[in-house]
Amino acid sequence: MNLLTGTLLLLGAGFLVANAQLLLEYARFMRRRRGALLIWSSPRPAYDGMSLGLGVVLGVLVFYKVVFTGQQAFGEIMMFLYYGYLVPLSRRIRRGFYEDGIWADSAFIPYNEVGGISWREGEHSVSLVVISRLRNLARRLAVPLEHYGAARRLLRDKISDHEIHFSGTGLDLGAHDERDEA
Repeated sequence: MNLLTGTLLLLGAGFLVANAQLLLEYARFMRRRRGALLIWSSPRPAYDGMSLGLGVVLGVLVFYKVVFTGQQAFGEIMMFLYYGYLVPLSRRIRRGFYEDGIWADSAFIPYNEVGGISWREGEHSVSLVVISRLRNLARRLAVPLEHYGAARRLLRDKISDHEIHFSGTGLDLGAHDERDEA
């Protein structure tokens, strides 16, 4: 086995893991979509055309390698699936608020894991920063301006229903209304 073949097999294994993660994320979305409360499509990324272009080039390469040369193309097939099919499929995942949690730009956070929230207002956009109490990290959710008011009301309702609570974070003197965090 030469260096190029070994490298392509290693890349194929890495892309196999990435493909499995994207498929699992999409399957989770399909289960949760019936419980959507306030959702929207994510904007197209700046690299969208390049990603689709890579998918097309890899598709042609896989076809050539398999049909004309008879070589294995595991690495190229995994990359083709990632760029040509699974990245566009993952963009169909609707971001926003569901019955059991918040689907941020990069992950789903159940309401019981939310340890803090903060709004960041920009010139043309608003972002909700969700801090996980279990994983010690923050996730961002870009909220379209037309959904900003509804998102704030929904968060206040979730806090008042005690689905989101901030107790145990910071100095609690008992005079704080958690709904003010939304």
